Amino acid sequence: MTAFRSERFAAALLLTAAVLGLVLANSPIGPGLLAAIDTPGGLPGGLDLSPRHWISDGLLAVFFFVVAVELKRELVIGDLSSPAKAALPAVAALGGVVVPAGIYLLVTAGSGLGAGWPVPTATDIAFALGVLAVFGRGIPTRVRVFLLALAVLDDLVAILIIAVFFTEEAQPGFIGLAVITAALLGLTSRQLKPRSAWVLSRKPRWPLILLLLVLGALTWYFTLRSGVHATIAGVALGLVMARVPAGRAHHVLEPYSNGLVLPVFAFTAALVAVPALSPAALSPAFWAIVIALPVGKFLGITLAGWLGSRLARRKDRPALGSADIMVVASLGGIGFTVSLLMSELAFAGNRQVADEGTLAVLLGSGIAMVVAAVVVSARARHYRRLHARQ
Repeated sequence: MTAFRSERFAAALLLTAAVLGLVLANSPIGPGLLAAIDTPGGLPGGLDLSPRHWISDGLLAVFFFVVAVELKRELVIGDLSSPAKAALPAVAALGGVVVPAGIYLLVTAGSGLGAGWPVPTATDIAFALGVLAVFGRGIPTRVRVFLLALAVLDDLVAILIIAVFFTEEAQPGFIGLAVITAALLGLTSRQLKPRSAWVLSRKPRWPLILLLLVLGALTWYFTLRSGVHATIAGVALGLVMARVPAGRAHHVLEPYSNGLVLPVFAFTAALVAVPALSPAALSPAFWAIVIALPVGKFLGITLAGWLGSRLARRKDRPALGSADIMVVASLGGIGFTVSLLMSELAFAGNRQVADEGTLAVLLGSGIAMVVAAVVVSARARHYRRLHARQ
C-alpha cells in the first residue's frame, strides 16, 4: 500500500490507465467495451446505473471524500486557516478559474456550447503533485504548499460548480434525508474522538464504524436520488466528519483512491473512439478546452498570483517569486480527473461533443504536463545550483 501513497506512482498509474482506455476504445474490442460500459444494470430503487455511472457517481465519491478531508484540514490547521494564509492561493485560484473560463467562452461564442466553460477550470491534485515530485527535486517546500493550497481551492470551486450548475430537477425530500444522514454521521464520528465518552469507556469501536458506513451509504443514495450529483455526498461527509476520525479514514482510503478509484475513472472516461474527422470538423468546444487548459490556467494563475503576492505579503514566510508562481501555474493546467468529470456533465446530452471534450482534456492536460515538466525542471536546476554554492 505504501506505493499507492506515492505522488509519482499515483500520477504514473493515472496516466497509464487513461492511455490504456483510449487504446482499447480504438481497438477491435472497442465497440463491445463501449457498449458494455454504458449498459444500465437494471437495479430497482433508482440504482439502474451503467458501469460508467457507477464509477463516476459512486467510486468517485470516495475521491471527493478524500479531497474534502484535505480541504477541511487546510481550513482548520493548514495553509488556508487564516485570511492572511489563504489570500495568495485564493487570488491565484480565482485567476486560474476566471481566465480559462473566459477563453473557453470566447472561443465557443455563438456555437451553443457555452455550457462547457467549467471543463478547463479544474486542476488535478494527484497529477500536479506527481509531476512536481518527478521533476522538482530541489524546489522549496513552500512551492509545494502553495500548489497544494491552490489545487484544494480549485477543487472547492469545482465542487461548487458541480453542485450549482449540474443539479437537475432537485428533489427537496431526498436532499433533506441526505442532510439528516450526513448530520447523524457527523455526530456519530465525534464518538470516535480520542477523549470521547465512548472511547474512554473502552467500548468496541466496530459498531460505530459499521454505523458510519451505513450512514455514509444512505447519504450517497439520497444524494443520488435528489438530483444533486452523487459525488457531492463524498464532499459533505468529508466536511462534517470529526477531524481525527476523518484523518484516519483518509489514511485508510488514500491508497484505494490513488490506486483504484482514480485509475478506474480515468480508464472509463478515456474510453472514447477517436472520430475520423479533420481538425476543421472538430467542434469549437474541443479547441476551446485544448487552449484554455494549458494557456488559460497558466496565464490566469501567473497574473493573479503575481498580483496576490504583491497584496498579500507575509512576514512569517519568504515571498513567492514570479518564477515559483509560474511553476505552480504550469502545473495548474493539468485538469485531467476533475476536468474529465466536468466534460461528462457539461456535454451529457451530446455524445459526440462529450467524446471530443474527453479527447480535448487529455490533449490539453498532456500539453500542460510537457510544459510543466520543462518549467519545473528548469526551476529545480536553479535551486540545486543555489544550494551547491552555499
